[in-house]
Amino acid sequence: MGQTIIEKIISRHAGRDVHKDEIVIAHVDGVMATDTTAPLAIKAFREMGGERIWSSDKCFLVIDHAAPAPNEGIANLHKMMREFALEQGCTLFESGEGICHQLIMEKGIVRPGHLFVGADSHTCTYGALGAFGTGVGSTELGGILLTGKIWLRVPNTVKIELKGTVPSGVQAKDIILYVLGRIGIAGATYQAIEFCGEAIAGLSLAGRMVMANMAVEMGAKAGFVHHEGLRLPYRFRPIAPDRDAFYHQTVTMDLSRMTPMVSLPHSPQNAVPVDEVEGEKIHCGFIGTCTNGRLEDLNAAAIVLKDRKVHRNVRLLIAPASRQIFLAALRDGTVEILTKAGGIFLPCSCGPCVGTHNGVLGDDEIAISTANRNFKGRMGNPRAKVFLASPTTVAASAIEGKIVNPLSYA
Repeated sequence: MGQTIIEKIISRHAGRDVHKDEIVIAHVDGVMATDTTAPLAIKAFREMGGERIWSSDKCFLVIDHAAPAPNEGIANLHKMMREFALEQGCTLFESGEGICHQLIMEKGIVRPGHLFVGADSHTCTYGALGAFGTGVGSTELGGILLTGKIWLRVPNTVKIELKGTVPSGVQAKDIILYVLGRIGIAGATYQAIEFCGEAIAGLSLAGRMVMANMAVEMGAKAGFVHHEGLRLPYRFRPIAPDRDAFYHQTVTMDLSRMTPMVSLPHSPQNAVPVDEVEGEKIHCGFIGTCTNGRLEDLNAAAIVLKDRKVHRNVRLLIAPASRQIFLAALRDGTVEILTKAGGIFLPCSCGPCVGTHNGVLGDDEIAISTANRNFKGRMGNPRAKVFLASPTTVAASAIEGKIVNPLSYA
């Protein structure tokens, strides 16, 4: 029997051919933890008797979720990470460097075919370039720090074939919300997703990152975007599934007539065309996160906001996914356009997505965000509501003070 992409990658790291449902022990190419998970992973590592991590070159710590520290307690967790990185000789990305998943890809740390583990659920983002990236708990990461190995069950794979020419003005975020509306938040639990089809082949790396990033919102263990059309700044060997590979399910969708989408509170799966909620009043717009904080996203918002102003009753928060992205947006004039429009730039971090600081919502406030989750309590307040949308939809809505279809601003 042939193999899926995930079966091929796991086979290379397990040292033998494997197929779905097998339990394997595999070597990892790297590990990552953030300020929400690294302190617990470090504690677990110590409790297991760890003195030296298995490889200082393959361990990366990132201060991004509450960056810079909003209080004394978090400041001390950051201090623990700095001291551990210095002791072990591993890489630490400081506050302001950027969001973990952006940095791991931006710095060329993860490559096609890698098996990379992160103590963050959106590690599946690395499937954008054909790596098996998956999230684990802090205790498990502590064990991987010690051994450089992970045990796992080889997931089944769901193939999602996206056909048709994507209409003008529809972005990758609209596509993944549309898919989520079909599959649901539990529709691919502990399975891998392979995104393929003509609609995928035309996506940029940034767009592919959106698709892979939100695979976990369907319960998936990993998300892969087929290599067709992918361009990277280095040579790589494409990975493709075998023709006789087994798929648990194949879902085909035609995107040729789709329109911009939004997800209603309080679940990403509540995806509807934006026209169905047009006119909903908002208090806050947020552009950023590991899903949509890249230069392509900021540029899209700037096209909408050029020579326009954010509504007087709306605050528009913007958090670039990395310092490198912010500098690029500074050079090309995007930062100036967004700032003149009334946008508020935050540190290059997760920002208000997690809800710890930098834009917590008030009671009964409504936000429209480019984040990946809008569960109750997201953005820091269970009595607020969060809609999910693309950067252009967020920008257009921020202008009018209500949710609108961005196609009128194209």
